[in-house]
Amino acid sequence: MSEQRKHDVFQAISDSTRRTLLKLLAEREMSIVEVAEHFPISRTAVNKHLHILSNAGIVKSRKVGRETRYILEAKPLIEIQDFLTFFETYWEDQLAGLKKFVEEDSH
Repeated sequence: MSEQRKHDVFQAISDSTRRTLLKLLAEREMSIVEVAEHFPISRTAVNKHLHILSNAGIVKSRKVGRETRYILEAKPLIEIQDFLTFFETYWEDQLAGLKKFVEEDSH
């Protein structure tokens, strides 16, 4: 994990607005003006959310003239995938147990 990160990836995606931002930025690079058009909140609020995502390493920004453009940087999301993958076995075992129970109960 990068030493430069100021926010945890899990904290960064805990907010529904930030998760929506990630989906938007996965599609294409956008300016803050373009991003803000998708939300009923101020550009300042959108900027704060982008700042948190950027500090977590999930969003990259670059200057294009006077404009800052943002895009998804998905690599840090591997932490979340790894975390969830760890629990897949648990859910598979639970579903297998439920299936066995239902099949035995129907006989």
